[in-house]
Amino acid sequence: MTLLYGSLFLLSGAGLLTVTNFLVRHAVAGLPVKGFIPAPGTTPKPVDPFAVPPPRDHQAEVHLAEEAVTRSMSALVEQFLIQSWIALALMSVISIALGWIVAGRILSRLRTITAAARDISATNLHRRLALDGPGDELKELGDTFDDLLGRLDAAFRAQRQFVANASHELRTPLARQRALGQVALCDPDATVGSLRAAHERILIAGAQQERLIEALLTLTRGYAGIDVHHPFDLGQLTNEVIEAHRPEAGHRTVTIQASISPALATGHRPLAERLVTNLLDNAIRHNTPHGRVKITTGIVDGHPVVTVANTGPVVPSNAVEQLFQPFQRLGTARADRGEGLGLGLSIVQAIATAHAATITASARSEGGLTIAVSFPIPRLAPPPSAQARTTPLVSS
Repeated sequence: MTLLYGSLFLLSGAGLLTVTNFLVRHAVAGLPVKGFIPAPGTTPKPVDPFAVPPPRDHQAEVHLAEEAVTRSMSALVEQFLIQSWIALALMSVISIALGWIVAGRILSRLRTITAAARDISATNLHRRLALDGPGDELKELGDTFDDLLGRLDAAFRAQRQFVANASHELRTPLARQRALGQVALCDPDATVGSLRAAHERILIAGAQQERLIEALLTLTRGYAGIDVHHPFDLGQLTNEVIEAHRPEAGHRTVTIQASISPALATGHRPLAERLVTNLLDNAIRHNTPHGRVKITTGIVDGHPVVTVANTGPVVPSNAVEQLFQPFQRLGTARADRGEGLGLGLSIVQAIATAHAATITASARSEGGLTIAVSFPIPRLAPPPSAQARTTPLVSS
């Protein structure tokens, strides 16, 4: 930076001196000669007032005067040029020294950022630059870098917690399977019926393991994002999910109340189906006997929206956000009964983030939750058939 600024200053000064020299020479060449001007360093001879003047040659005197003036002005211009180049050289040295000092002060904060970027690793993401000084571009760069470190720190902590929780959740069914197998093998009076029952319990633990692995894969896919968006009808998708869940709702004596209207959205239809499935599954599973689930779809301010509200146990308002974290449950009773893996709503959060959708969740005063997912406004216009259809597809 110092060499660059010094070179620019030198080139600019040289150009300025060249133009100034040209203008001075042009102005001097255009000055008229109005009389005799002694040359610098000469003294005119004294004139005898009583002497008889010799005949005068006016033309020769004018010529001599012009030559003297020309020589004098040329000497002045050359002296001006030399002194100007000397001044330019001195100012160039001074500018390089000042540029070195100023560039060092400016780049010191960049060196701080570079050194921090080299030193910071996954184990000390809590470090921050905290640059001081004026709020210029470098200060903004340092603050942006601190924000990036904060997001990375939060992501790494969430990942470590997720790995720890996933390891625990995967270890539980494995330990159960091993314990069931050992008990069955150690029983000296084992019969075909007892061995069959032990194997059935082992298969149930294996099925739970498969569900957990499938949920983890879905969660990872939701975190990865969506590259290509395709249009789909959120209302039709929700209607299909409802019909698939009616037997389970009847088994748990939970009534599904649906009001489905067409709502064109764009994104990944299988992931969106998983989102609605998890919402409805969570509302049915964590409900009370003879409870209700109300699910609606439609267009709100141009956004396709699906809303699921259910009865159930009272949920503290400060625990709603916690339910969207992986392996977080409201209580231990459900986990002891094997109901749910603690990944349902976290998968909903991941899929919504991949679709740039907004989740609004609130606890109902009488118990249960109300969760609304608002998808972005679709970029494609809805088909005429979807626009003309205004009556609900399902209303029960």
